[in-house]
Amino acid sequence: MDAPSVSVPQSSRSVIPGAERCVLAAESLSIHAGERTLVRDLSLEFRAGELVAILGRNGSGKTLTLHTLSGLRPAEAGHVLLDGRPIAELTRRAIALRVGILPQDLEQGFPTTVLESVLVGRHPHLPTWRWEGADDERIARAMLTRVGLDGFAGRSTATLSGGERRRAAIAALLAQDPQVFVLDEPTNHLDPHHQLAVLELFRGLADAGRTVIATLHDPTLAARFADRVLLLFGDGRWRAGTAREALTADALSELYLTRIVEIDAHGRRVFVSA
Repeated sequence: MDAPSVSVPQSSRSVIPGAERCVLAAESLSIHAGERTLVRDLSLEFRAGELVAILGRNGSGKTLTLHTLSGLRPAEAGHVLLDGRPIAELTRRAIALRVGILPQDLEQGFPTTVLESVLVGRHPHLPTWRWEGADDERIARAMLTRVGLDGFAGRSTATLSGGERRRAAIAALLAQDPQVFVLDEPTNHLDPHHQLAVLELFRGLADAGRTVIATLHDPTLAARFADRVLLLFGDGRWRAGTAREALTADALSELYLTRIVEIDAHGRRVFVSA
């Protein structure tokens, strides 16, 4: 899984037919954790052809927001619309055909082969009681190659490192082939090389017309790969805008409760604590 040496500048990204179409939308969404209001009255569209990064401190509601947007939990107030329909009215299979989720942490279940774990991503596409076929296996193997795990198909998942498990989970998500990719800290367990490679991969999917929503801890990566960002302050407040407009040293200092400065590194924006 080699990271391309050159990132495509946002200004030169080609326009994909259907881009800018709203695929997923939050309407007056409020999200609570116990008695705390983490997100209040969030209204935001997520469009085809863009990558939106969600940033915030630990406990600010990033994961709960992803779970709410993907229909895994109900909102305390407001609605989520998928293709214009309330997501709460859709079946889990209907959602899974359109929305794929990469969780923050992967449960260690019974050991299977890596190929079997990736084939799970094909299940939404299978009729009831049908096993995966040759086409499904071909797709799963192709996705393993895409994440640099060709040759791992017969390995037991119990023998994988944390980073290899993460990439296998991404391969399963790619095999699912959703329109909307919902990623909870996709760079978890990955070394710097594979962090960049994974984000380049999802940047490419967004450029090809998919919708990508990802929580990230590193504002420098958000500035490099995201079209728009959503900042969650953990007290109900939120702020959304383009990566250029919303990612500023002042905004990030307020977000993380520590002084952040911006550095120009050969034309790239880099944010560091000071």
